[in-house]
Amino acid sequence: MSALAPAPSSSPGHPVEPPALTSFDNTAIAFATKSDWQMRKAHLLFSSLTYPWLVRAGIPMAAWLVRLGLPGVRLTVKHTVFEQFCGGESIQECEAAVEALGSVGVQSILDYSVEGEKSEDSFDATTRETIATIEWAASHPHIPFSVFKVTGLARFGLLEKLGAGEALSADEQAEWSRVRERVLRICERAHALGVRIFLDGEETWIQDVIDGLGEEMMVRFNRERALVYNTYQMYRTASLDNLRAALERAKTQGYFLGAKLVRGAYMEKERLRAKERCYADPIQPDKAATDAAYDSALRLSLEHLERMGLCAGTHNEESCLLLMRELAQRGIAPNDPRVFFSQLYGMSDNISFNLARAGYNVAKYLPYGPVRAVLPYLIRRAQENSAIAGQGGREVRLIRGELQRRKQARALPGGQPPAR
Repeated sequence: MSALAPAPSSSPGHPVEPPALTSFDNTAIAFATKSDWQMRKAHLLFSSLTYPWLVRAGIPMAAWLVRLGLPGVRLTVKHTVFEQFCGGESIQECEAAVEALGSVGVQSILDYSVEGEKSEDSFDATTRETIATIEWAASHPHIPFSVFKVTGLARFGLLEKLGAGEALSADEQAEWSRVRERVLRICERAHALGVRIFLDGEETWIQDVIDGLGEEMMVRFNRERALVYNTYQMYRTASLDNLRAALERAKTQGYFLGAKLVRGAYMEKERLRAKERCYADPIQPDKAATDAAYDSALRLSLEHLERMGLCAGTHNEESCLLLMRELAQRGIAPNDPRVFFSQLYGMSDNISFNLARAGYNVAKYLPYGPVRAVLPYLIRRAQENSAIAGQGGREVRLIRGELQRRKQARALPGGQPPAR
């Protein structure tokens, strides 16, 4: 059962040995579970994603063709971009990926990545599926967390209205009560089975509503340890202060704060909306400011780890190295159950696998769902790899390097790769 271990106390002032891992360039470790064929497919995919024009035109076109149900298109998508970034179409199909990751010490976070649904029936179905991930995690040693998006359980327009402070009609009040009940059911089941649960971050204009729901659940279920986690998107100018304030409320009210720290996923959308509606841009002015806020949030979290659970969701190597150094300087063990690193499935395996090999807690976000239903997620992943400076190119470089290493190793006497 995936019950939480008791939270150990940290030992401030008693540094441990500094981390031996100083870079994430060991590709033998990074791609230990991948065959040459899988590596070549990934190389072709990431090479394609380095061309922004192809991402802008090709990926949406493929999504449109899938929705039309054209023969062969769905299978092509499933065996390319879907296979790279998703674990399968169902929980059961994810098992192979979970076991492969677990075999090298990397854990999984099942993420039912169906988006854009609008009916009450679909919201109830997503609630049931999320609870199913919790129940599966409870019986599986490699799955420490589950996750959900509030927009998977609620109509976006309703959350917008609440976020704007507008009065709800009687029907909308009833609708909101059903949303809260869905969130409560999920968190109750997570608490009963000892499985930690993330509320994912979303757009700024509905995030305060989500924060309120998350805090309500923490007050109820985080009395003994951090079980419910809210997400803080550090590309928002308000997030660091929001984290500080949430910590103070947790201390004052006697519960544990669960915090997943990410940089963020909606920057272009946020800037455009702020410009169109003539309000202050809520996003950090540049990447350096986002990086500084993220790293400050890491330090702040470690300073208050006696009252927190921390998940560092990041593909940034420097932030990972910083967290490793901070853990060592503060005398916190690499495998302290209150601290996790997390990356997305199919990306930054060099970070995830090397961290796990060095003894840190690492969990991959493992999205799943029907191909057609997870297309919005896949489009975002493709755009991210195209837009983030060097992201797709870094993946290509690492894959190419590992393929070359394997080729050279096979040329050695015995034809075996050298030991990792």
